[in-house]
Parts: sequence; structure tokens; C-alpha cells
Amino acid sequence: MINQVVLVGRLTKDPDLRYTASGAATASFTLAVNRNFTNQSGEREADFINCVIWRKAAENLANYAKKGSLVGVTGRIQTRSYENQQGQRVYVTEVVVESFSLLESKREGSNSQTSGRSQGAEGNYSRSSQSSYSATSDPFSGAVDIDESNLPF
Repeated sequence: MINQVVLVGRLTKDPDLRYTASGAATASFTLAVNRNFTNQSGEREADFINCVIWRKAAENLANYAKKGSLVGVTGRIQTRSYENQQGQRVYVTEVVVESFSLLESKREGSNSQTSGRSQGAEGNYSRSSQSSYSATSDPFSGAVDIDESNLPF
């Protein structure tokens, strides 16, 4: 079976970071994802999708993404249920995020990132690797001088 979700949207509020009794970090957030079509009055509607992320990735998301941030997530849909204080069964459907990417740099006036793609292989945002990049550390700067007459096109 396949249960794979890819979403791109904006955070509706800052991620809610919490810790379990065993110390595992978890963050819940809602992504506003625009629909591909407009309604009868010509306005674009959005779906508000509940998401949850765990461990170090949750801490990184909470530290670097804020309300309005454009975020790409991959994960899976999961359903669960619990009994509320009134004794009613409540069903929840959410996306369990396995990795995320911040898709735009920080606003002007702050310590900006050099790339809109800010995600490591495991979904962990690494600010140190972003801020340490500079033109002098570019491995391709001045590596090869190619004459246009050598190009096949």
C-alpha cells in the first residue's frame, strides 16, 4: 500500500512545540494549502491541514518556521481517536511529517539564509550549514575555464 503525502503551504500560526513524558519533542501545526482552482466568485480557496512532526525535526521546525512561513512537507496520513472529557469518541486525521523544507528565505532585516532549500536528508534544518556558506567556500568557483567553442550545443 502507498500512503505518501507531499504538501506545500503556509503555516497558519507558529508551530506548537511540546515534549512527551519520555522527553521526545513533538510539534503540531496547520498548513494552509491553496487549491488549484478558483470558486465561482473567482477567489482561490485553501485547505487547512493538520500536521504533526517528531523529535529533532520538530525542534528545528519550531525554531526556524513561524506563522506565514512557506513550508514543504512530506509524510503520511494517519488517523487516531481518543475519548474527550465528555466521554465522546473524537477522531483525528493528520499528516505525520517525515521531512520538511523551508521554501523561502527569512524576511529582510534578519540574518537571512542563502538558500530557500534548507533541509537535510533526514528532514532536519541545519542553520549552521546555511550560514557557513559563502562565495569563498564555493567548491566550483574558478574550477574550470570552458571556452564556448568546446561546447556541443
